[in-house]
Amino acid sequence: MLQARIIPCLDVLHGRTVKGVGFENMVDSGDPIELALRYAQDGADELVWLDIAATVEDRDLSLGQIHRLRRDLNIPLTVGGGVRSVDDVGRLLEHGADKVSINSAAIANPPLIEEVARRWGSQCVVVAVDAKRVNGRFGVFSHGARRDTGLELGEWLVQAEDRGAGEFLLTSIDEDGAQRGYDLSMVEFARARTRRPIIISGGAGAVDHLAQMLGRGHTALLLASMLHRGQTTVAQLKRELAQRGFPVRV
Repeated sequence: MLQARIIPCLDVLHGRTVKGVGFENMVDSGDPIELALRYAQDGADELVWLDIAATVEDRDLSLGQIHRLRRDLNIPLTVGGGVRSVDDVGRLLEHGADKVSINSAAIANPPLIEEVARRWGSQCVVVAVDAKRVNGRFGVFSHGARRDTGLELGEWLVQAEDRGAGEFLLTSIDEDGAQRGYDLSMVEFARARTRRPIIISGGAGAVDHLAQMLGRGHTALLLASMLHRGQTTVAQLKRELAQRGFPVRV
């Protein structure tokens, strides 16, 4: 079995970390740089930083914060939010991102995935996908889960992979922040339709939820609420997973 990747996520709104439920009712969770460095010191394998208002509010990238974080961060960093062009990707990489997450812009302009992959390689292209159940299927949403794109999850995963996506960040809008567990049926549906790694997001609330996914071979797990609220730590989760026999980096 591959080692688990425990990946804290920082949803950043106007310079502060926030977290809500179902992409709504955001609550301040602290300074994102302080939280990122704490999680890294505590054993996080990677970090994801998402500026959740940049696309909706048509704002510039948070390059200053990313640059300050990178000076002290020693683990891989994926940055997304407000990425609209190849030039945006280049600026994020120059300021310290290892991978760049693209969501709404990739849906609006799928060739952007190809352009980024051709210039920097697929390994730095993370296509973020926000999905939920709509009329018996998994529909894809953009602009902070506000806009129904009309795309079906499976068809979008296939197209994005064909265009050069190196990884997917799949968030269940239905389970986001609810802490009831990851959306297993959505994850299994997605896993059957792409060969690329999938970072699973939305719903983690206990070590049992992580163990369930690892037991089914899903090894890249995103966390937010349970860490931001102080319910547990990365180190504690890794200890408990190791005790259950799951391979984790310590």
